[in-house]
Amino acid sequence: MAQEVNIGLVGYGSTAKVHINAYRKMSMFFDTESIPVLKAICGRTKKAVARAAKKFGWETYETSWEKLVQRKDIDLVDIATPNSTHKDIALAAATEGKDIICEKPLAMNLEEAEEMLRAVKDADVKHMMCFNYRKVPAIALAKRLINDGKLGRIYQFRGMYLCSYLADPNLPLVWRCKKELAGSGAHGDLNSHIIDLARYLVGEFDQVVGMQETFIKERPKLRATEKLITELTAESGKEMGEVTVDDATHFLAKFANGALGSFESTWMAPGRKDYLFIEINGSKGSLFFNLEDMNELWFYSSDDPEGTKGFRKILVTESTHPYMNAWQHADGIIGYEHAFIHLVYDFMKAIDKGENPSPSFIDGVECQRVLQAVEKSIQEGRWIAG
Repeated sequence: MAQEVNIGLVGYGSTAKVHINAYRKMSMFFDTESIPVLKAICGRTKKAVARAAKKFGWETYETSWEKLVQRKDIDLVDIATPNSTHKDIALAAATEGKDIICEKPLAMNLEEAEEMLRAVKDADVKHMMCFNYRKVPAIALAKRLINDGKLGRIYQFRGMYLCSYLADPNLPLVWRCKKELAGSGAHGDLNSHIIDLARYLVGEFDQVVGMQETFIKERPKLRATEKLITELTAESGKEMGEVTVDDATHFLAKFANGALGSFESTWMAPGRKDYLFIEINGSKGSLFFNLEDMNELWFYSSDDPEGTKGFRKILVTESTHPYMNAWQHADGIIGYEHAFIHLVYDFMKAIDKGENPSPSFIDGVECQRVLQAVEKSIQEGRWIAG
């Protein structure tokens, strides 16, 4: 029997829009007993959030997240706000018995993340992290190939997340540039994704050592405006403000299973739009993936006959591939937003089964542990247990 799951979304910026699209589209393409309902959206500015509610199709709106999580008609709280607010919203939502989905990174630091995990466990509510790249069909296929032993023993992981988001020094001082709101810069924003993919595909971390740099020390502060502000529409004012986070963080890693890893994140790479690249090498083969060609997975097998060995491109668009049997037509490509739809689908499916979805706050904590270990290694100039 179908059951409605009333969503309360905190935030209405560019990230929140992708979440909204996922809630709206999931039931159109996937069959679950649990159906998400756009019940209430929350933002601090009444005029702006009212406009967002009307534009995006929400039944109601709030200007206080405290009121939102206390509402009896909200079943699931979705946290799509700056990192500094994640803990308070999640703790309150757990106390009210709400299921929770939270954007990455889970918290500002490991201590906060562990407190959030304890809260959701104590309250026995379902909890999920927005590590959406796990839900890209090509990544899900990579996981299947590794689990089936197609790569053999894993030797090496290399990952990089390069974009040009803040390459222009005239772009404004958005919240991601402020340590008190974000916790870290490119490290938490981008490395969190490739750390999670490394854990998902290879295994747990053992040790890390890193380095980082802030290239643009000051940026224009935001210009005051009554427009609906998102990170992508923010406008620069005349006054300058200090950038207090990293623009780039690189680190090396040793995994518990003996594999080696290298990681690179930056939002200062002109020409790179959303270049999330991973490559994994094992005793029997290799694979690599690039988000800018997200429907493709490249695979090399040492078992192929001599004379025909080589990387082959797998277009991950057939109905036999993960998630793809739901989409419009055979061999049709999908885009970035579809990974969030798959994320919502997996959450609704978990509710149907009475299980906790994956990735969960446990994964958020373990990612935070690695993020913090890298920062400590940079401060102390040595390898740190991850």
